[in-house]
Amino acid sequence: MSDLPAELTSLQLDEQLCFKLYAASRAVIRGYKPMLEALGLTYPQYLAMLVLWEWRDVPPAQPTVKALGERLQLDSGTLTPLLKRLQQLGLVERRRAVHDEREVHLHLSEVGAALRDRVPPLKARLLCDSSVGLEELRGLRSQLGTLLDRLLAAS
Repeated sequence: MSDLPAELTSLQLDEQLCFKLYAASRAVIRGYKPMLEALGLTYPQYLAMLVLWEWRDVPPAQPTVKALGERLQLDSGTLTPLLKRLQQLGLVERRRAVHDEREVHLHLSEVGAALRDRVPPLKARLLCDSSVGLEELRGLRSQLGTLLDRLLAAS
């Protein structure tokens, strides 16, 4: 316990939720690195592929770059180079909408769709290497989801 007054203790790094989230996020991404290297993807590319695989199972009304950006909470300046690289890797196809050329629709290539089959065994190994239990991870994910929803609603 610190001998500092409460207003100063609250300014210590270890008391900051934002720091704990930041450091935990970096550690998780670092843990994913071997899997991502095996897939040939960066972490943001992997997140985009997760959404595109979801869309393959349950297609959205408009599988657009804009919709993907909203889902990932990324702006087009970040998303465009990411998608361009996925296209260069032969994983994604970008096509202009017939009804509105400003709209770009996203489609998985056969290679991109097939990549999904390689993920479960790699991801299972990640969980085995972690000392965190599956139920603990589910609970944490749920709490973080609630926190994120509240923060987004407040902004």
